[in-house]
Amino acid sequence: MKKTVKTIILRTAGTNCDKETAYAFQRAGSKVDLIHVNALKKNKRVLEEYHVIAIPGGFTYGDDVASGRILANELRSSLKRQIERFVSQGKLVVGICNGFQVLVKMGLLPNTGGAKSGNIEATLSLNDSGQFYDRWVYLKRDGGSEGKRQVCVWTRNIPEVINIPIAHAEGKFIPRNGKVLDALKKNGQIVFRYSDKKGALTGYPDNPNGSVDNIAGICDPSGRILGMMPHPERHITYLQHPNWRRTDIDDHMGIG
Repeated sequence: MKKTVKTIILRTAGTNCDKETAYAFQRAGSKVDLIHVNALKKNKRVLEEYHVIAIPGGFTYGDDVASGRILANELRSSLKRQIERFVSQGKLVVGICNGFQVLVKMGLLPNTGGAKSGNIEATLSLNDSGQFYDRWVYLKRDGGSEGKRQVCVWTRNIPEVINIPIAHAEGKFIPRNGKVLDALKKNGQIVFRYSDKKGALTGYPDNPNGSVDNIAGICDPSGRILGMMPHPERHITYLQHPNWRRTDIDDHMGIG
């Protein structure tokens, strides 16, 4: 008997991409529940019922202090042990845009050492332009480096270059130092890089925010925790692409 995957979409004040994310998981065949962080804090054992945690995009708590910072602190103080146990059981976590900022600022990503999370090894800062960007970009799926394949389980069997939207003001990925960046490369933790249509790694505007090494998405050493700034949930059908009538459907990532 086929087991149904259950996904929890975690939301709070300021989350605004929860329904799109829920729809994307439903299209992929998952059962989905949208749960407010306060409800989860009251009944932490609820997590045991799920296989995937998704933290969607938005402006949680108005992005006060810094994007994702308050929710990150809330999860670290109230649910850190439960989330670490969730991951240790082989389950999956994804953070998109604001959710990526949350995962980085609570120390779940990049966690290059693979030990229990907590050390802050990177941040997502203001775009170099100082502007909010809402447009489409190309991403190149990283194939790993130094003879090591990419470990991310989320991106297996997808095209090498995909086209999806971004919508952020604080998307510049900055590792804490060169040692962290080297570890990301060595461990195969870089999942996506901003590129041009052919997959070449170029500067602005293809790299819209000035991210170090064009990094748009990373995973933890296990490959089960994924964080990315662009919004894959906004391009799950080719009809969502702005040029769907003018280009070959195969040029899109949408599923029809």
